[in-house]
Amino acid sequence: MALPSSRWRNAAWQGSLTAAGWGFVGAGAVVLLAAQLLGRRDLLHLSVFFLLVPAAAWIANRLFRPGLMVDRGSDPPVVQAGHDAEVRLAVRHAGVLVGRLTMAEHLPASLGAGPDFAYPGRYVSDDGASRYRYQLSCPRRGLYVLGPVEARSTDVFGLAEQRTRIDAGTRLTVTPAPVPLAASVLSGLRGIEGSIATRMQANPSEDDVMTREYRHGDPMRRVHWAATARHGQLMVRQEESATSPEATIILDLRREAFPIATGRPAPPGEWAPGPPEFEWAVTAAMSVAAHLADLDYTLRLLDADGSLALSHSPSSPEPDSPDYTGRTGLAVVAAGLAAILPRSNEAQAHSPAFHAPGHSTRNGEGFGDLLLDRIEAHRLRGPLVAILGRTSAQDARVLAPAAESTERALALVVSDRPGASRAAVQTLRSAGWLAVEATARTRVDAAWLALTEEGTPW
Repeated sequence: MALPSSRWRNAAWQGSLTAAGWGFVGAGAVVLLAAQLLGRRDLLHLSVFFLLVPAAAWIANRLFRPGLMVDRGSDPPVVQAGHDAEVRLAVRHAGVLVGRLTMAEHLPASLGAGPDFAYPGRYVSDDGASRYRYQLSCPRRGLYVLGPVEARSTDVFGLAEQRTRIDAGTRLTVTPAPVPLAASVLSGLRGIEGSIATRMQANPSEDDVMTREYRHGDPMRRVHWAATARHGQLMVRQEESATSPEATIILDLRREAFPIATGRPAPPGEWAPGPPEFEWAVTAAMSVAAHLADLDYTLRLLDADGSLALSHSPSSPEPDSPDYTGRTGLAVVAAGLAAILPRSNEAQAHSPAFHAPGHSTRNGEGFGDLLLDRIEAHRLRGPLVAILGRTSAQDARVLAPAAESTERALALVVSDRPGASRAAVQTLRSAGWLAVEATARTRVDAAWLALTEEGTPW
């Protein structure tokens, strides 16, 4: 595994005396005072010795500062929440090493304490790099900064030290972990059997979908004799256009849908998750995406305003992609969900979706025409799964007609308290949706299974 390179760091050293060094200074001061009081020249010489030794050590550390470089990488480079990663470090230096050099890896508090290690290490490769490795537990999704490595150089007597941060750190992406979902909820849809033919006809009757009038040049082997007898004219089987089934996932990113208490901002390198309800929604979105990808669906992820949901994620490797296919596409979705958070009203107001000609979103909030138009553009090509936060009945009435454009419409509505979105769920059910309300304590797989029961999963 190739590790990213870092720059040599030579000018950021900060020097100071150690406790032992300050002990020498204190002893020198005491002996100097005694020499003055007692008039002893030998004590004066001793005090000068006590004061010069830490000064010489400090100067030596300043003169012999090695240039250091660290390479860091993780295996795997993208980690799933709840799993461990192996972090590998390769440290090398330029210049002369004088005294002892120790190092410490700094980690975000939620990932635990970083390891300390001596340099040079026990294992030195042919290129002169000391190599280290440690296991890192990743309990929850997010973007984290591993590092920097802080080097501490001391003289041979341990009287003075120099500290520096070698690198700026390396970003680690931790994706949400999917929950296995029951296949029975989507039973009967064409995606269950993988990629099959899609009939591109407007008339819903089976004869018209499967057959059409005979045209000059059509091979006789395609004549549909039963339909010919019923219609009284020669009919042939309609050509089929093989397309992959498509699924649309709506991930609600409205700030007002996920109330959050104000608090202190996260320290640098630390990940600040969203409210519990939003974390539940992200896990549900990851689970649904993995479930649909296993059924060979092409995935589209939209925000409640109709914009591409992953375009708002700082961790998305393909933020402008309209759809994602196969295992590679699912990996891109997982990476995009790693750092996604609810959008503020200000961010929503500046979103291009709110200013698209001919589209409204009811004063810049909630669901709107752009979302419905994008769902209609992929009419009857697969299911629609909406994962929503707290939703009003008015918002639900705007979204409800989308059920007519899909093979099956499903909604998971997560609220901070039971019954907060009951009216919205009832509105969606009345329009043909399979909808349930959940809380952050509800198991995602239980909420998914409750869609077919139209009950509450708590």
